This record gives sequence, C-alpha cells and structure tokens, in this order.
Amino acid sequence: MAAPSAEQQNGQSDESDLQSPISTNDEDSETGLGDGALPVYLVDLIEKEIGVDLKSLKKVSALLEKLTAENKLLEEQVLTVSSSVPLRVSAALSAAEESRVSLEGLLQRERVLSNTLIQHLQGAQSWADSLGRTLEQLDNTEKHMKYLQCLSRIEELSDFEELLIQLHWPFISPPTQSLSTPANAQELHSQLELLVAQLLSLQTSDDLISEKPTSVSRVGLPPTTPLSLPVQIMLLPLSKRFRYHFTGNRQTNSLNKPEWFLTQVLMWMGNSSNFMEEKIQPILDRNGANVNAKVELCRGLLTLAQEKLALDAPRLLYDDSLFCHLVDEILQFERELRTTHSYPSTLPGVLHVLLEEVVLQKWLTVERKMAIEKVDAMLSAEGAWSSQYKDISDMDELKAPDCAETFMTLLLVITDRYRALPCPRAQLRFLALQRELVDDFRIRLTQVMKEESRNPLGARYCAILNAANYISTVLGDWGDNVFFLQLQQSAVALGEEELLGPLGVTESGRLASLEGSLFEGLLGLLERLRGDMLGRLLEAVMRDVQKKAQPYCRDRWLSLPSQCDQATMSLSSLACPLMLCLRDHLLQLQQMLCLPLFQMGWQDLAERLDLFLYQNVILYNHFNEGGAAQLQFDMTRNLFPLFGHYCKRPENFFKHVKEACIILCLNVGSALLLRDVLRQAEEDEEEPGTPEGKQLSPMSALNELGVYRLAPCDVLILLNLRASWPGK
Repeated sequence: MAAPSAEQQNGQSDESDLQSPISTNDEDSETGLGDGALPVYLVDLIEKEIGVDLKSLKKVSALLEKLTAENKLLEEQVLTVSSSVPLRVSAALSAAEESRVSLEGLLQRERVLSNTLIQHLQGAQSWADSLGRTLEQLDNTEKHMKYLQCLSRIEELSDFEELLIQLHWPFISPPTQSLSTPANAQELHSQLELLVAQLLSLQTSDDLISEKPTSVSRVGLPPTTPLSLPVQIMLLPLSKRFRYHFTGNRQTNSLNKPEWFLTQVLMWMGNSSNFMEEKIQPILDRNGANVNAKVELCRGLLTLAQEKLALDAPRLLYDDSLFCHLVDEILQFERELRTTHSYPSTLPGVLHVLLEEVVLQKWLTVERKMAIEKVDAMLSAEGAWSSQYKDISDMDELKAPDCAETFMTLLLVITDRYRALPCPRAQLRFLALQRELVDDFRIRLTQVMKEESRNPLGARYCAILNAANYISTVLGDWGDNVFFLQLQQSAVALGEEELLGPLGVTESGRLASLEGSLFEGLLGLLERLRGDMLGRLLEAVMRDVQKKAQPYCRDRWLSLPSQCDQATMSLSSLACPLMLCLRDHLLQLQQMLCLPLFQMGWQDLAERLDLFLYQNVILYNHFNEGGAAQLQFDMTRNLFPLFGHYCKRPENFFKHVKEACIILCLNVGSALLLRDVLRQAEEDEEEPGTPEGKQLSPMSALNELGVYRLAPCDVLILLNLRASWPGK
C-alpha cells in the first residue's frame, strides 16, 4: 500500500487531535492550568461555541471576530474606567472626609448632649427623691384618710354620743338636784360601760398598729400621750361650743377679755369633775386603763385654752396694758388649775405659752418698764421717806421708809409671777432683772444721799440709811430661801455667766455648795453704802460731842480736891454739856435708826468716844488723887450708865478709859510696885542675857488689876501722869 501524502497526514493528525479528548494533568485539573494545556474555561467555551464536530470549524472565524470585538470593547471600557477611577476615588475620599468631619461633629454634640443630660439627671435626682418622698407621704395620707373614714363610719354606727346626750352631757352649768334620774338609769350605765370598754379596745389596737404612743402639741409643749378615745369623743361638744364662742367675729371673742374663755374652761372642769370621777373613772379602772378621767378631761380642755392663747398672745405684743392683763390672767388661771382642780404639776398647763422667746422677751421688757415707772413715782411721792408703821412700835423695828418697802414688795410680786414658770433658764432671766432693779435703786439711794450729806443727822439721811439696811436685810433672807437656792443651783448647772459673771473655780464651787449667794455682789455694794453713811453720821455726832467736851478736856485735873474732902461725889460741872449732848444724840439716833443700825451706831460711837477721852482727856493731862477720883466717877457713874440702857456691861466698850482709871486710881504702894515691875521688864528686854527672875510678869501683874487692853508701855505712861508720888 502506497504511503499517505503530507496533506493526508496532516489532515489525519488534525482530526485525531480533534477527536481525541483534550489531555489534562491530574494535578491541574481543578485550575485548568498545565504544561501546554488549555485552560478549562477555554475548553468549555470551545465546546459550547464550536462543538467537537469538524463541520463546526467554520464557526471559528466568527468566534474569533466576536472575541476580538469583545476584547476591543473591554479595552475601551478599561481605558474609560482607568481615566474615571481617580476622579471617583477623589470624590469618594472627599465625601469620606466630609462624612468623617460631620461624624466627629455629631460625636462632639452627642458628648455635649450626653454631659448635659447627665448633669440634668443629677440635678433632677433630688427632685426625684423629693417627689418620691412626697408620693410616699401621699400614700400614707391616703392610708390615713381611709383609716379616718373607717373611724368616721365606726363613729356613725356608735350610739356613744347619743348615750351621752341621754346622760345630759356636756354639763354646761353646775349640776343641780332638779335633774331627775332617768328611769332607765341602770340600762344607760350598762351601755356606757360597754361602749367605753369597746372604745378603749379600739384605741389600744390603733396604738399597737401605729406605734405612736405620744403626740406633739401645736403650741410648743413637750410630747404627751394621746387622750383616751372616750374622752376625745366627750370633748367634741365642748370643743364645738368653745370655738363657737371664742373664735370668729363673736362678741365673746375679745382680745382684751382673755378671762372669758379661761374662766369658761375652768367652769367646765368643775362642772364635769364629779361625773368623770363617779361614772367614767370606775369603768376605766375595770378595763385596765391606767389614766385619770378627770385629768384626761382637763388635758383636753387645756388644749383648747393653749391654742387660743398661742393665737392671741402675739397679737398683744404691741399693747403693754393688754399684754400685762393677759399675763396676769394666765398666771391666775395656772394657780387655780393647780390648786382648785388639783391638776398634776408633772403635766404642762398654759405657762408654756409665755415661754415663747418673743413673748418672754416682751414680758421682761414690760416688767422692767413698769418697775422703773413705779420706782420713779414712789421716790417722788410726799411720804417716800417716812415709815407707814412709825406710830406702831412693834411693827417698826426696821424703820423702813415707804419707798424702800414698796420697792421690795414690787420685787416680791415679780418673784410670785415668775416662780411658777416650768423653765429654770427663764426664771433666771427674771432674777437677773430683779438684780438689775436692785442695783438701780441703790444708785438712786446714793444720789439722794449725796444731796442730804450736808445734814447727816437729818431725818431723810437716816431714812436713806434705813432703806439701804432694809434692802440688804431682805436680800440676805432671800439668799437663804429655798426657791432662790434652787435657782442658784440651776444657774451653776446651766453656766449662766450673764447672771453670775465670769466666775473662777473657787467662786463656782462656793455657789454650788451653797456657801455663797446670788445676791453677794449687791449685798457688798449695799454694805459699803450703809457703812459709809453710818460713818458720816457718827462723825457728825463726834464733832458735836468733841466741841462740847473741850472745856472738860482742859479741867483742873491736877488740883481737884480729894475724895475725902468732899461730902458726896457729883458729876463735874464741865462734863455736863458733854453728857447732855451725848444723851440727846443717842436718843435721836435711837428714834431715827432701826434697831440693827442703832446697835452698830452706839457701839461704834462708844469706841470712838473711848479713844477720844483716852487721848484728849487722860493722856493730855496730869492727875492728882482728887482728879483721878473725879474722872473715874464721871466715867463709871455717868458716862457708862448712858450706854447702860442698851447693854448690860457698857464699860466693855470703854476699855481704854476704864483701864486708865484703874491705873490712875491705884493706891501709892500698888502703883510703885507696878511701876517697878514694868521698869524691870523693860530693862530685861534691853539686856537679853539677863536671867529671868522670880518676879511677876508685866502682863500677869496688869491682868490681876483688871487691865487687859493697855500695853505695859501705855501703863508706864499713865503712871507717869500721876502727881501723887512720894517725894513730890
């Protein structure tokens, strides 16, 4: 067989190639890539567009043209895209930047808004808390309202008020015998006991649930236990009547007549007393209610008075007259409440109304103003410096002038007014006012005394002296009074420096131990005034006495006849003016000065006169036997008896004169012996080394003679004044 030609060979090879499957490497079967192999997607394309049939090869040129056109289109698109991409990218970047800036602005505003919101929430938290508490209070109020509605419904269902009406409650006027006993009295009593017991049980359960056993008054009183429920219901008609008459535009609601409603409250207490004690109290006792029915009713009625007073008192602060009237009525009401109605002292009355600071300050101001006005009036009165008891000797021991006695009565009235106050601090403020008034009165006495100092023996000067002594005496008594001692302890405990002043530890200890007194400072000032005035008075007396005594001082003491030459001894003629002057002044002082001042006065006068006679009569002269005897007679038989009307041994106040007369009247032997003893004692003192002898000591020798005041040197001087010595 002939060999095929070249075209045949090529054609066979091409056909075989087309007919044979396209070889691929196993390793590149998935990716379609291999050594010299066509990609898988290309093979798929050829098979899809051309197929495996040789007749379909004519589609190759069309496929090629299609692919070429597509390729060209793609190239154009690539060129177009490549030229527009930068612009889009730039625009996108710009937009992204703007978005970023805008986003940051939004974030910033969001942060500001967040902070503002947080601050607002923090500020609103307190409001939210307050609102929560308010809502809680509203819830509680709603609960209470429901509870009160329940109680109101219970009250509507009760026959208790109707029962009280049948029992003629409330007793507006005093019970009389004309009220006949109801026919069904036993039945009413049984119902009363049943209803009171039920009300007590209801109140007990309410107290256990609420756990509020005490209530606070609306007028500033301390907490008190609630009234028992039966008494609360019994108070309703009385409360209604009280508010009807004493509130609003009623004529009985008068600010200048507080006694109207206060008296009405006391009348209701008195009218209801027997009913509460006889009817209600036994029921309370049987049901274990540890309360006093009468006291419970008084407490309820007092609440009405307290609220009324708390409302009226501030409205009277600008009218002194009406305010004083209100205070007096309150004090009178309190006294009657505690005494007539036996209201316990442990429970508050109505005095707490006066303890409000503005009311208390007004009270103090009015007390000071009225006291000063009264002092001005009493000092300018015609009989201010005369005693109203001057004609009654038994009642005029202190000889207090009318102004001083009226002033102390004024202070005593102030004490009576504030004594009942339940607050020691308030009482101490009134005590400070009293001390201020006493000091002011002392200053006034001093001013009047200076005007009268030119005539210290006059009646007005002595009256001022009596006034100072009277006030001092009364204050001394007050210092020992139980009430003022209690105030003293309160002042120390409270540390009231305004009243006590800046005290040291010692002074505070003395006051605390009751050794001192709250009036010590005033007593010291009054004592000094009294001492100065009494001293000036006695100086005036002594000036008169000394003037009358000048001739007596210059008498012939050295040449008087001896006692044996005279039939009887008599008062020296030159001593008569002295004795008469002294007697008149003593009688005058006894009439014008009170007994304590006169006692002090004559004793001081006696001591002054003793020194004057000793220095100006005895030491100034020499005495013979007759002169010494005359001096002794004048002193012991005339001068001393003048003062014997006021004491048993007046010579004890003239020790210098008495002992000098003893020395001058010694017989010669005794005088010589005494002089030797005294001189020997002087020599022994000058020579300390000299051994003591067995002689009598100077003081012992003088004491044997009755000389105790004069010193040995003074006795030697007196002995040298004697003229009757041997050899002279």
